[in-house]
Amino acid sequence: MDHASTENQKILIVTGGSRGIGAATARLAASRGYSVCVNYLRDESAAASVVCDIQARGGKSIAVRADISVESDVAGLFETTHRELGPVTDLVNNAATLETQMRLDEMDAARLLRTFATNAIGTLLCAREAVRRMSTLHGGRGGNIVNVSSGAARYGSPGEYVDYAATKGAVETFTVGLAREVAEECIRVNAVRPGYIYTDLHGKGGEPARVDRLKTRVPMKRGGQPEEVAAAILWLLSGEASYVTGTILDVAGGL
Repeated sequence: MDHASTENQKILIVTGGSRGIGAATARLAASRGYSVCVNYLRDESAAASVVCDIQARGGKSIAVRADISVESDVAGLFETTHRELGPVTDLVNNAATLETQMRLDEMDAARLLRTFATNAIGTLLCAREAVRRMSTLHGGRGGNIVNVSSGAARYGSPGEYVDYAATKGAVETFTVGLAREVAEECIRVNAVRPGYIYTDLHGKGGEPARVDRLKTRVPMKRGGQPEEVAAAILWLLSGEASYVTGTILDVAGGL
């Protein structure tokens, strides 16, 4: 590919981009001129659907399968995006997993390793690859990273998934640390902290209707939509947030 033509293009990787907040972010970014890599793990058809939606509206998009907890997969994700779309300028670390609701005293180490491998280590690996490409220290032109945290980082998800909550706490600490580490290298690093959002992830935890059960706790008395989180992510990626780094933005209806 001729990268001369991509010099002023915005090229975004969205991990876990086939559904929920990731898919909403990919679609909104494409509508604002980004070329988008939709990363997915298992659901190829869902990723292809997002790509088709983007292409049908005149945007540029590819789908790339990668398990972000696997170092070689992460490297391949960035290499494929560079080859097919151009140099990556933006990253949204959205991919995450959780498992069936239970107390800590019922969890085994294998579950903890799976959850931390994707949600914490995977986020760090993707950010590392982004920094290697974006940082002016490495000859890059700068860029933006937005990590997707969760209200669970603040409230702990007792009796449901304290392991997931702990990984999101790690993501928030990492966001602040990396932001300060690369601030002089033209990279901004921020996070969003969604509250109760209508996504499929709750079904994976064993309670598809979880948002409806908990929405009365929210001052606005409703759950949020993925598109509302995506709008916050796109603002953090944009030039309008040019003096914002190391910030965690709540998108939680007042919680």
